[in-house]
Amino acid sequence: MERSKALILLQIFVFTGIFVLLLIGVSYMVRTNGDVKDRFSGFYAEKDDTLDIVMIGSSPVFPYYATPKLWGDMGVAMYPLSSNVQRPAAMKYLVREAEKSQHPKLYIFEMRMFTMRDEGLRDNMAYTRGVTDNMRYSLLRGETIRALVPEDEEEGRLSFYLDIMKYHTNWKMLLLPSEWANVAYHKKNPLKGYAFKDEVGPQPMPTCGGAGGRTAIPEEQEAYLKDLLAFLRASGEEALFIVSPYGESLEEQQMYNYMEEIVSEAGYSFLNMNNYYEEIGIVFEEDFADYGSHTNAVGAEKCTAYLEEYLREHYDFEDKRGREDYASWDRAYLAWQGEMETARETIRERIENEDYAVIEEEEQE
Repeated sequence: MERSKALILLQIFVFTGIFVLLLIGVSYMVRTNGDVKDRFSGFYAEKDDTLDIVMIGSSPVFPYYATPKLWGDMGVAMYPLSSNVQRPAAMKYLVREAEKSQHPKLYIFEMRMFTMRDEGLRDNMAYTRGVTDNMRYSLLRGETIRALVPEDEEEGRLSFYLDIMKYHTNWKMLLLPSEWANVAYHKKNPLKGYAFKDEVGPQPMPTCGGAGGRTAIPEEQEAYLKDLLAFLRASGEEALFIVSPYGESLEEQQMYNYMEEIVSEAGYSFLNMNNYYEEIGIVFEEDFADYGSHTNAVGAEKCTAYLEEYLREHYDFEDKRGREDYASWDRAYLAWQGEMETARETIRERIENEDYAVIEEEEQE
């Protein structure tokens, strides 16, 4: 009799385990597809302990820095863990998530979002879901949700913990062969997280680049920044804080000056590329896809080249080109070269024809 009960319990345990695994796999597949999902699942698909740099931040990350070019020029493997309008409060948790499988020599944080009030970002929880709904299920994911989602959130935290509650109507995703690679949220990204943009949206070069003066950032963002710095120091992580060039205002430039002082006092480097337009060679009338917010492929080539020079000057990275275990990076570089040739021609034609981007809604950071 006892043996029969034990068998029944074992069967229940096995059935439950299989059900949970199937539920998790289906949950991953029905998450809305797109660049962010592909970027995160691509990160999880990278071989353990092969990334030299992990870059964390909002939408300036993935179109500004061509990770395949960085590899082709330096033999350095950098991958972006970025999402649209990524809240600074998520950065610490993304470092912890990255550390589960990677131990990069350097973390790079893009700082544009620190100028915005977190209250405004919480008003649209899609910005939070860009992070939480693209993390694998784990205890850390639950901790991240508790840190980012207020208890009185209208949708409730349960739909964040079990995001299939939000995406359950996406059953057609199960018919897409490309999504079956996401059953374990482990789908290789051919361009290593980089996103091509071949649109052109001109804007005059800002006159405040390099300006002095300091303006305090929102109080809650300063607290998040100091908490991130303390976490990095305690963990012994090397970090670089950057601001990508864009159509900034004088107030924003002065906010970056304020951030730089906090970061420098904590012992980390801060690179505001808005102070180096000439050195980068950025042309605001040609190198942006959406009127000064995000670079197109030509602008990304320039920003990546400038970042490469900074990394060469300040860090000592091993050149890993030619190694068999990095063959996928060699393929990514070849793919980038081919697409870049086409993008240059498209951008050149659009400039000549004044075929400029149409922005239907105001784009977020």
